[in-house]
Amino acid sequence: MEFVLTGFRQDTNIRRYRFEAIAADRTRKEVIVGADLGLIRKYKIPLQELPLLCRRLLEGHAEATALMFTETDMLGYANDRAAAAHAAEQKRRAHRAPTSSRVGQAWRTR
Repeated sequence: MEFVLTGFRQDTNIRRYRFEAIAADRTRKEVIVGADLGLIRKYKIPLQELPLLCRRLLEGHAEATALMFTETDMLGYANDRAAAAHAAEQKRRAHRAPTSSRVGQAWRTR
């Protein structure tokens, strides 16, 4: 099943993304996914990533017609993102060349 973002609507603090679900036989239905903007700020999720996160949530619940991107979903995403950032930092640290005791020897004359 494919999901195409067709727009969004915001009611107070809830943003509702509207998707068109296209089945293999080309039948279509509208699906709405809501997200609390206060919670995305709490978990430091960029607003630009929210449509893709909602689509990923839909891919796991293909038969639903309305879903909510819950605090549990946001917490899981924030934890995954923090773990990936930590792994990238560790990888960067692992590739640093050790400091030599001969630093600067190449240009000294003695």
